[in-house]
Amino acid sequence: MLFATPPLDREDARVIDEIDAYRTRLRHLLQTPRRWKGALRRNLFARAVRGSNSIEGYDVSLDDAIALVEDEEPLDADRRTSLEIIGYRNALTYIQQLADDEHFSLDESLLRSLHFMMLSHDLDKSPGQYRRGEIFVRDDERGIIVYEGPDYNLVPGLMQELVRQVPTQGDCPVFVRAAMGHLNLVMIHPFRDGNGRMARALQTLVLARERILSPEFSSIEEWLGRNTTDYYDVLADTGGGSWHPERDTHSWIRFNLRAHHMQAQTVLRRMHVAERLWAAVIKELEHAKLPERMAWAMFDAGSGLRVRTAGYAKDAGIGVPTAARDMRMLMASGYIESQGETKARYYTATPRLRDLRAAAAQDRAQLVDPYGRSANSAA
Repeated sequence: MLFATPPLDREDARVIDEIDAYRTRLRHLLQTPRRWKGALRRNLFARAVRGSNSIEGYDVSLDDAIALVEDEEPLDADRRTSLEIIGYRNALTYIQQLADDEHFSLDESLLRSLHFMMLSHDLDKSPGQYRRGEIFVRDDERGIIVYEGPDYNLVPGLMQELVRQVPTQGDCPVFVRAAMGHLNLVMIHPFRDGNGRMARALQTLVLARERILSPEFSSIEEWLGRNTTDYYDVLADTGGGSWHPERDTHSWIRFNLRAHHMQAQTVLRRMHVAERLWAAVIKELEHAKLPERMAWAMFDAGSGLRVRTAGYAKDAGIGVPTAARDMRMLMASGYIESQGETKARYYTATPRLRDLRAAAAQDRAQLVDPYGRSANSAA
């Protein structure tokens, strides 16, 4: 027996309709060619990877998350954290590939393979294998055990039930199916480590298979990472301290519907700001009689990222020597400034470029909580 999907009320149905409307708007916006769309897609993917790992205590800057997603050396992250980020990146990249695979099948082998991708750098954690003993979730700050997983002998049977259940709830809204897959996996806690990340990856996979939006535009992992305390609280409230699949799951579903609604608003807002910033950058380059390709470096720097020559060269499709010359020209024009030395050198926006970003973000829509609570206004 697994945790059961709760009945949805009229308010939940309204929120689901609003999420669907947001997703339709996002889909139409993404169908229109926009040069900045690739950068936004990459940044959202990096934010999802970063968000999910931050919940487990593996914190990196957005710059380093992007670097690791792009197979570049991070500026600040240590080796252990980098390996955790890379492992999760590999799993989510595979999920991206599975989004439109006509031969897709959700089974235990797939979930165990995703787990191996995440943790193959640490064989002591038995990547890809179910646990063979008891497992406890401990709150180190309070020094107490907050959850005890079911007996390990039950794990294989429960996982079989899980992979049978998730695809068969065809009449259930995808946001709810994905949330229930997440909840049941994290409560089964089938692995020695990485259960939270696996549960969030499964949720993203279920959403991606709907094919309305690509995984990076469907995932709520960034939002969960920004609201970790609330996430842990609702899991604790739903789980009741140990394996209790008879408990009510309505608060968990509402938490997830809120996350989808808020994340969709956030992504739409970012898209509008990105469009304005890109247009402003192009206008500046035309006025300064500089090559339009420099917009890639100015857009990222204006978005608050640290830009490196090699990364800019890749985005602009030019050689590194040309990219280095472009950087010098942008510095001379007062748009970026250099930080660090030699291999560690990167470039950040000057106040002049930051003002362009501030202007692009003016009058952006305020985030509205669909259930009437105070909204998180972070961009």
